[in-house]
Amino acid sequence: MNSFTFSVSISYQSFLNHYSGAASTVVVVTDNGLRLQLPASRFRPFLSQIGVKGRFRVEVNAQNKIENIYQIN
Repeated sequence: MNSFTFSVSISYQSFLNHYSGAASTVVVVTDNGLRLQLPASRFRPFLSQIGVKGRFRVEVNAQNKIENIYQIN
């Protein structure tokens, strides 16, 4: 299983646009410079009044399917 770490900073209103279907994915750049396209819905558990902000780790299996996303701080 591979894991990647990255930072996210999405305002509450921007996230609602993503989640409502205006844009269903979030593109992030990992600490190693790799671009990942992730479903916006996977960030819903991390949504607060200020949006989605922080450092995250995503774990993917051998088929590059998301297994878990964790907020690490």
